Amino acid sequence: MSESRSRFLAYLGAGAAILDAGCGSGRDSLAFAQLGYDVTAFDGSAEMVRLASEYAGVPVCHKLFSEVDWVDRFDGIWSCASLLHVAQAELPDAMSRLARALRPNGAWFLSFKYGHGERETRERRFTDMREADLASAIDRTRLEIAALWLSNDVRPERSHETWISAIARRVA
Repeated sequence: MSESRSRFLAYLGAGAAILDAGCGSGRDSLAFAQLGYDVTAFDGSAEMVRLASEYAGVPVCHKLFSEVDWVDRFDGIWSCASLLHVAQAELPDAMSRLARALRPNGAWFLSFKYGHGERETRERRFTDMREADLASAIDRTRLEIAALWLSNDVRPERSHETWISAIARRVA
């Protein structure tokens, strides 16, 4: 994830406040904290919150996207492979809540598996996106797209999977 993190961090100043939204194990929270950023994280799984707190050593809240209530709190939001687990019908609310948490001139990284619509794989829900889908979803939050790109999964066993990522900006 170092390439995506570097792209995202290019929009932030030193020591910026970053929200790791749907932090999972805390891998990225730890990476940002080690670089000197002020990291807050949350995840919807109590077990992941426990693991991420221990691993990353940053504040991790047990919270769902539907419970995000911060306003103008973060310079950057990192939602790497997390919003893709939100049902398509609930995605506009989740994204609006995150957009409100972003400060003016803030940057938001989002990533989804490339495709269209919803599916279930191994009892996990996925909402997939294509360029037009993601652009439309970001547009509804009233943010601007600063970058949008496709990449292949770096895990050898999943190299056939494509990801779509974007960086959105809240223009002052």
